[in-house]
Formats: sequence, C-alpha cells, structure tokens
Amino acid sequence: MASTPVTEPTVQSAVEHTLMPSEVTEYTDHLKGRVRCVIVTPERAFADAIAEMVILPMFDGELGVLPGRAPLIGRLGAGELRLKTGPETTRYYVEPGFVQVRGNVVTVLTARALKAEDVTGAGAEKAAADAEALPSGTAAERANKAKARDRAQGMKKVAAKNALFGVARAEIISPGSHPI
Repeated sequence: MASTPVTEPTVQSAVEHTLMPSEVTEYTDHLKGRVRCVIVTPERAFADAIAEMVILPMFDGELGVLPGRAPLIGRLGAGELRLKTGPETTRYYVEPGFVQVRGNVVTVLTARALKAEDVTGAGAEKAAADAEALPSGTAAERANKAKARDRAQGMKKVAAKNALFGVARAEIISPGSHPI
C-alpha cells in the first residue's frame, strides 16, 4: 500500500498561519479548492463571488475554469456566465469583453452584466430589432451591426433558458432538475 507523503510545514508557513495571521492568509485558506469570480462593468464591480467552477461564454464557445487552471487572457462573448457551487448554479448574462484567469481568480471585464433572471424574451427581441435597424453602409457600421446581433443572440439564449426553467428559478438551478 502506497502512502502519500505528508509535507511538513515550513517556518514561513507556520509564521504566516499561527504567529502572524493576516487577511491574505485567511482568504487564501478560504479559497482552497475554489475559484473567485469578479465581474466588472464600467460603472461598478457587478459581482464578486466564490465558486467551485466558473463557466464562461467565450467568443468561440464555453470555457470551464476549475481551481488550479493555467493563467489565460481571452475574449469573452455575449451569453450566460455560470457559477457552480455544489448543487447550485448562479447565472448571469454578460456582453462581450475580456476575461483573465490568474491564481484562482477569474476577472471578467464587460460593458454590461445582468442577473440571468432579469433577461426577458421581450428585451431580447427588442435588442434584435434594434440591431437590424442599425445602418450597414460602411465597414464600421457593418461591424457595429454584427456586434449588436451577437449581443441580441446571447440575450435570446439566456431568455430561452429562463423560459425553460421559469423565471422564478432562473438564478439557482439544481442538477438533475432540467434536461440541459
């Protein structure tokens, strides 16, 4: 039977944890096995939460982030950001932006973020209609129209999921209670 070696604490770790505990060491201990997710918009820090897993809507698909993930910087797409902790999932709608993963902290920079329960089918349809109404004469106008369409598509996906689960259950979902 192979036994796993137990590492002895170093003098530095003993000092940090017993003689001179700080907020940083307490926070680091609290974060073990979890990921911190910070969602930042131009107006404010929208959310700061700790989860076991963060699922991000990247521009080319979804990316799941677990503790210990290699550092990365990526382009965020419009869609649903999920925070999974045990049997609960907290959902948000985020617009395109950027994401940084570093040291078990996921930082999301986005122009706009909403709780998923606040995204409605009517709002998504209005966003789609507004996108189609944009002019498309120049290359810049076509690029802006394509971005607006992407945002509307992301809103439609979140609104469809809300309709599937019912708006009252849109923020917290238990596994096994839905087909997705």
